[in-house]
Amino acid sequence: MNTTATSSTTFPAAPQKGDRSATFIDANPTLSKVFSGLHRPAEFDLVVNEQPDVKPADLPALLAGVPIAIVDHTAVPTDIARACPALKHVVFLGTGARSYMNPEELAELGITVHTIKGYGDTAVAECAFSLMWAAAKGFARMDRGMREGQWLRTDAIQLRGKTLGLIGFGGIADEMARLALGAGMKVVAWNRSPKTREGVEFGGIDELLAQSDVVSLHLLLNDETRGFLSRERIAQMRDGAILINTARGAIVDEDAMVDALRSGKLYHAGLDVFTVEPLPAGHVLTTLPNVTLSAHSAFRTPEANANLVGAALDHCRRIVGQA
Repeated sequence: MNTTATSSTTFPAAPQKGDRSATFIDANPTLSKVFSGLHRPAEFDLVVNEQPDVKPADLPALLAGVPIAIVDHTAVPTDIARACPALKHVVFLGTGARSYMNPEELAELGITVHTIKGYGDTAVAECAFSLMWAAAKGFARMDRGMREGQWLRTDAIQLRGKTLGLIGFGGIADEMARLALGAGMKVVAWNRSPKTREGVEFGGIDELLAQSDVVSLHLLLNDETRGFLSRERIAQMRDGAILINTARGAIVDEDAMVDALRSGKLYHAGLDVFTVEPLPAGHVLTTLPNVTLSAHSAFRTPEANANLVGAALDHCRRIVGQA
């Protein structure tokens, strides 16, 4: 029996003035080890809860008397946060806090949400690049068939000379552009604010959709980007295009994407993120042959974990320094 799955680890601090304590509410064993290696015990108390399946209802007990919550993947509903009177800060491990909580509502309760950018730009770009390659070459379909005793040989798409369209252009998209340019692809991009990057052509979203052989999404999720790749925009895409999403599932109209995959409008989709996570058993996306799936793991590399934890601890250090 794996006893660490439901254990907690405490990394105590020397006595200090004020309440300088933090709880990582939903650590997996990997992140727990990284925290233990990077945390400086003299700075603040840190409890790492290694229970993998924390429910929102568990939070008032986990955060009793604790001003700082470190959150990886657990929802923090406003009503639950209201039952955590000591809570003043949520340090979210990533950029997509809005998928798990409402920062504006929490702010009204006096709770500040801190996010972390840039920690996994290379890791996520490499995942997006790998999903693009797997989609173009049909690896997932051939692998599944061969495991079932079928000798499936499928025609592949050669990516050199093809056009990659990047929707959103932050650090991850910049890394994706570097990889794609190195592979001999043409790279075009659209961003909500003006950007420039050597080797990348920036233009309008309609133009990008119409000319791209591969479209890769790199937008943050907010009220403006929710459903951004709508049914109408999918219809504007080049017939037989590949869609890659390592951003957030809700950026895409999932029903429209499924229809496009079934009809052949989309040749293939490589997806690391979904509207509902974990992806439920029997979900329609698991039944489609022209989809390659990964379990929201694009950022999970040792290098990205170290960057992520280091940034989270820096947030905590700044917070307790202000106490």
